[in-house]
Amino acid sequence: MLSIFLISSSNAQHFIIGSERAKIEAGLNFGPTFFLGDLGGHAGKGTTFVKDVNMPLTKLMKGAFLTIYPTEWLGFRVAAQYTYVEGRDEMITTKGEDELYRKQRNLDFKSDMFEAYTAVEIFPFMLLYKDQEDYAPRIRPYGFIGVGMFKFNPKGSLTNANGDVTWHELYPLHTEGQGFPEYPARKTYSLKQVNIPMGAGLKYFTSGRANMAFELLYRKTFTDYIDDVSTSYIDQRYFDQYLIPEDALIAKQINDKAFTSYVPGSPRFMPGIQRGNPKNMDAYFSFALKFGLRLGGGNSTDKNAASKMRCPVRF
Repeated sequence: MLSIFLISSSNAQHFIIGSERAKIEAGLNFGPTFFLGDLGGHAGKGTTFVKDVNMPLTKLMKGAFLTIYPTEWLGFRVAAQYTYVEGRDEMITTKGEDELYRKQRNLDFKSDMFEAYTAVEIFPFMLLYKDQEDYAPRIRPYGFIGVGMFKFNPKGSLTNANGDVTWHELYPLHTEGQGFPEYPARKTYSLKQVNIPMGAGLKYFTSGRANMAFELLYRKTFTDYIDDVSTSYIDQRYFDQYLIPEDALIAKQINDKAFTSYVPGSPRFMPGIQRGNPKNMDAYFSFALKFGLRLGGGNSTDKNAASKMRCPVRF
């Protein structure tokens, strides 16, 4: 990104698409990220969107983007960014039976998230008035949709009798029997997944070249294992059968972390009892503040300055 900003040639950042000269914009974005999955939430039944967002677990996203604008109403964006997601059942406020089960489940996770994507931006008003040469507002609403890849690696915590907390990677523990022959429908999930980024925003040109935008970026995913929770509890004896002893011991503890036990030392939840909800895939979204700079010459808000200075046809 620094090398792009340091290019000195005023025309090097333009190329021709059709009959128009495309513009290139580069910039940075920052903003809070929120996770939507099986863990955490609020009082009442679990929901699929913002009602179950735990604000104290808000994390900062940061990244960079490069967008090519063949016209003022259409853009092709590539972006890469890093964020972090987290979920904890202990944060649920207990007011009734609907959320008591999740509260007692007492699971948690955290994960770094690295992602890259490409998207198409549409500026509807610029498209609507594209034949009006004088139409160049400073504020421009837009929508976008694309396709991307993201990498994650969930970790869960264990707390010993002294209150010391350790975090353990969940993928190698097969906490819900993923990949075990006794559970053929539960395939081992991949730590690299495809997502569909989509959203909308408002862009404001502070000058002909510099701009800022406020954007909602939602990612639809096709996995329910970002938080490593999806289906039901398994028979813990399979951990001993398929994992090395050290991992089997950790897997048993993380698989079932309920506050209470039927019998001291035994699992709180029996095999087959619901652990997560496989009907809804995990998702996450961000509110991003973006700062962009159009590279090279040209002024998008005064694209007709030359024509405005010509001699009038009539007085």
